Amino acid sequence: MVSRVIPVDPFDLVIFGGTGDLAQRKILPGLFRRFRAGQMPPQARIIAAARTAQESAAFRAQTRAAIQEHSPTEARDTGALDRFLQRVHFQQIDALGDTGWRALRDLLTASDRIEAYYFSVSPDLFGALAERLQNHGLAGPQTRVVVEKPFGRDQATARALNATLAQYFDESQIYRIDHYLGKETVQNLMAVRFGNMLFEPLWNAQYVDHIQITVAETVGIGGRAGYYDAAGAMRDMMQNHLMQLLCLIAMEPPSRFDPDAVRDEKLKVIRALDPVKPHHIARGQYSGLADYRSEVGDPRSKTESFVALRANISNWRWSGTPFYLRTGKRMGARLSEITVVFKDTPHSIFEEDAGRHRNVLSIRLQPNEGITLGVTIKEPGPGGMRLIDVPLDMTFAEALGDEEVDHVDAYERLIMDVIRGNQTLFMRGDEVEAAWAWVDPIIEGWTKRGDVPKPYECGSSGPGDADQIMQRDGRAWRKVS
Repeated sequence: MVSRVIPVDPFDLVIFGGTGDLAQRKILPGLFRRFRAGQMPPQARIIAAARTAQESAAFRAQTRAAIQEHSPTEARDTGALDRFLQRVHFQQIDALGDTGWRALRDLLTASDRIEAYYFSVSPDLFGALAERLQNHGLAGPQTRVVVEKPFGRDQATARALNATLAQYFDESQIYRIDHYLGKETVQNLMAVRFGNMLFEPLWNAQYVDHIQITVAETVGIGGRAGYYDAAGAMRDMMQNHLMQLLCLIAMEPPSRFDPDAVRDEKLKVIRALDPVKPHHIARGQYSGLADYRSEVGDPRSKTESFVALRANISNWRWSGTPFYLRTGKRMGARLSEITVVFKDTPHSIFEEDAGRHRNVLSIRLQPNEGITLGVTIKEPGPGGMRLIDVPLDMTFAEALGDEEVDHVDAYERLIMDVIRGNQTLFMRGDEVEAAWAWVDPIIEGWTKRGDVPKPYECGSSGPGDADQIMQRDGRAWRKVS
């Protein structure tokens, strides 16, 4: 199978924070892969902007090294890399002053093409950048602005951030990027749900026992100690990544595959979420060979590196079906997975020793993206009716026979959607605020009660409190492996 590559229109992409880690590790290598695949037109330009002055030639050398490190296979095509780097420029910019803005305007107004600005900087600079883009005549009706999370740290700050951006740009111009939504399997989730008659009639509380969403990481906080200790797993992961996965798995079919139609349905899910009860949530902090408090330099830190909770959606489709969400660092394996566990058959005609069997749909985002459906069959051989579960496996790399599927990073897909003007996989302002409205009372409750996260061993599946959430309901978490 050959992937179909649809070229985009000519564009200029300005990356504010172009010398930063995200730009060097994800954005620029991803753009090179799109260039090499033939998706970027020859006229496209990439302008990295940062406060420190340097020549474009020096920045190209830095970009070459970054691409060789983070896309080593593709970087072997030195001819393509040389051609790509010819389209890369550098411009010194002071986000809080006037340095470099006139030169950037002169560079951009020399052509008639799509202009996109990627704010790969701290959120406290979003307003200053937006204001200067307007004041220096760099923003028009077709301008697109990409903003990275965090989108605030609570509903009040998210609302203020949205209001700041709205002073200078229309909502249709703002692309709040969540890289989880660019993953192949996340989009395939919508295809499986809404493109197959097989699943949609069963996608409700009558047939689904419960749903689990797990995002487990083996790494710790690394060099993000300052940010992470002020945020924690709830703000860093649950409010955005896991919330988005919950919305996609639970939303009603949109009237059409249109950005606002899809986001309208996601918003309805968030607004239908019940408040989380204290005994339906667990917090943890990793310890042992690596210790969270030592890494952040605070022996009294109450910030969670793990959180698990039970969520309930009060609508006709899902009333009575619990959603179990968990995420943590320093866990036993790197895993992002959505699991739909269907109910038992109403009546079993088989003997008790045939065992208890359920259909389980597993949607794995990482590693080895793919979808598996567990089906019950008879175990081969004589000796009576013995039942076993076997998987119907659609691991993309094997089923599609297309190596490119595994190599398309979420960022490169999402950036191309920005150039196309497609906001389907980006969060809308009211969606962000509604998510914070659900999360804020949870965090406020921890603060008022003085809750302290429970320690859990590095390499484990989290604290015992998380298991108790499931055990009280007669269920168990899937293994993190």
